[in-house]
Amino acid sequence: MWHCIHTLWALARARSSLLRADPERGEITTTVIVTALMAIAAIAIIAIIVAKLTAKANSIDLGLGG
Repeated sequence: MWHCIHTLWALARARSSLLRADPERGEITTTVIVTALMAIAAIAIIAIIVAKLTAKANSIDLGLGG
């Protein structure tokens, strides 16, 4: 019985040390934050461009009288 418990404990310690040594740990949070900021910036830039284009289109005089 003790041999099984000792084996399971050694396996759990080996797995946890492998997870701690993983160099990719924590990178997903940074990637998600950077991607979200880039998406927000893209939406803001598109909104600015659309607003400027709409203002320019509304300022064109078509000479229809009025």
